[in-house]
Amino acid sequence: MKSISPRWIVLAFVLGVAVVAAGIWRYGYLQALGQLTQRAEADLALASDRLATQLQVYQELAVVTVDRPGLRGLEDAGRRPVASALLRRVADLTGALDILYADADGRVLAAAQGIVGADLSGTAYFRRAMQGALGSDHGLAGPERRRAYYFAAPAFGADGRVTGALVVVADVEAVERSWRGGLPAVYFVDARRAVFIANRSELLFWRREPGQAGLTPAGGGALPFSAGRIGGHEIWRLDWGQYLPRRALHLTRALPVVGLTGEILIDVAPARRLAGLQAATVAAICLAFGAVLFLATERRRALAQANAKLEARVANRTRALSETNVMLRREVAEREEAEAALKQAQADLVQAGKLSALGQMSAGISHELNQPLMAIRQFADNGAAFLARGKAETAGENLRRIAEMAARMARIIKNLRAFARNESEPMGKVDLVQVIDSAVELTAARLRAEGVRLVWARPDGPLFVWGGEVRLAQVFVNLINNAADAMTGRAKRRITIDIEDEGARLAVSLRDSGPGIADPDKIFEPFYSTKEVGGDEGMGLGLSISYGLVQSFGGNIRGANAAGGGAVFTVELDRFREERAA
Repeated sequence: MKSISPRWIVLAFVLGVAVVAAGIWRYGYLQALGQLTQRAEADLALASDRLATQLQVYQELAVVTVDRPGLRGLEDAGRRPVASALLRRVADLTGALDILYADADGRVLAAAQGIVGADLSGTAYFRRAMQGALGSDHGLAGPERRRAYYFAAPAFGADGRVTGALVVVADVEAVERSWRGGLPAVYFVDARRAVFIANRSELLFWRREPGQAGLTPAGGGALPFSAGRIGGHEIWRLDWGQYLPRRALHLTRALPVVGLTGEILIDVAPARRLAGLQAATVAAICLAFGAVLFLATERRRALAQANAKLEARVANRTRALSETNVMLRREVAEREEAEAALKQAQADLVQAGKLSALGQMSAGISHELNQPLMAIRQFADNGAAFLARGKAETAGENLRRIAEMAARMARIIKNLRAFARNESEPMGKVDLVQVIDSAVELTAARLRAEGVRLVWARPDGPLFVWGGEVRLAQVFVNLINNAADAMTGRAKRRITIDIEDEGARLAVSLRDSGPGIADPDKIFEPFYSTKEVGGDEGMGLGLSISYGLVQSFGGNIRGANAAGGGAVFTVELDRFREERAA
């Protein structure tokens, strides 16, 4: 049976992902439209309630003001100026565009801003008031043709008959000014299918032709528009200006109290972006999963083919691999033995380096021990003589000095024993200042014998580093001895030791006044030496041993020529930290 080409499988999978992504997009779009509808209904209800509430203020103003005593007996022309002043004051206080009082014939008897004597009998709101009910209507008022809403409250005489009407003219621009631009596009269409109130001024007086869903500008032709429904939601596609959405959700709400219909346009671009993001996410996940599955399948196929080839070669290679395995085991055993021997040789080499340094210092150390011994003998003889003369206090002073000399000898012997032994303790907390003190004391006899001046800028307190005390002391003994060897035969012999206590590491610099280093790059190589071949000064292992010891502590050592002459060696060591010890 012929297998299906991977190309067709990939194409079918991509088409399936496209169908799933389209379904996810539609589902997400409908969900987002549902949320937008809830928000749009709330916004439209808020705008409608706000409009009705603001207009109701003027309606109540008409009802309350019509019974004012100052509006009675206006048949008398002398009372009309006072009534007009009253209406003008009320209009100023309430923000009404105008307030008028007309008799039963529609003739205006008093007005805040309007013309006294004008005829209102032909208006619908006045005729409604003459029937004893509250009349209302809207239109354009005054010579400025300002949008206005009219409320007419009937005035009743003592016999219960309608004697006139009080008309309150509300300024629509003042009403809509408080909510213009604060909501999405909201507008109100009257019974004549014209936009009379809107929070987008460009929509004012647009008309809806019979049988048309959209709007047409008052003074121009129709603009691009189309309407459709998606999942029960009415969607408009329009191009009516930069302040209106190109694709919008359209909702309506009837306001029979004020004789208008509220409509709102909500931009659906966020809903489309959200649906697109959801669809893209699902498509990306499906494609990624498909890619992984395809790669795994191809890998499995390739592995199956490779496995068949490998199985054919296994039988031929088994014997050779077995023989090679035996040889490798033998080589591993030999390498382990060689590594063990190398470690032992390194340990022996370090110990030999210590003994070599002790050999160089033996004459000076003998002198260091012999001098206290001679002093002890002298003080003992003096003490016995003073006791014989009965001078116990002076004899006690001699005994005290004998004790000091004995303590000095014990300290020298302790340092020698510590330096000479094989250190087996693990690395830990080491006082760097004490280690350098020990190295200085061990080499002091030789330096005095050879006329070398040592300047040790000792800190006031301890400085703790990570390392091994005996091995670290050997490093500084080797450096001091090498510096002394380098200055042999020179007039000025000076060694300076400083500690730089800055940063994460402590740096110890040891500088001499010798001739410097001929080849700094090779100074730490084994058997590299500037001394005479075959001499008794050493084999060139001191600095190599020191380099290995410092590296084992995680530190660093480097040598260079100083700017003013001589060589300078810098030993960098990590500070001791409790968390590292733990």
